[in-house]
Amino acid sequence: MRITILAFAKLRDLVGAPRLVRDVPAGATVEIVWQTLAGEFPVAAPYRASLSAAVNAAYAKFAAPVSDGDEVAFLPPVSGG
Repeated sequence: MRITILAFAKLRDLVGAPRLVRDVPAGATVEIVWQTLAGEFPVAAPYRASLSAAVNAAYAKFAAPVSDGDEVAFLPPVSGG
């Protein structure tokens, strides 16, 4: 399956692009997408604990399934007032 990964803030800096297209196995979850990204960019791996994820612009758990053509975003913590 081909998916698009969106990276924001520090993660974008670590992977060198705001948008990456990658292949993941059928039946993959957001976690598998993350593992694919972190495997390619090990420097990003420590950020996993602080990230949120979204699939097709809707917040999603890391256990959520992804489908061919989906857009998976990894979002940094948000603060503000």
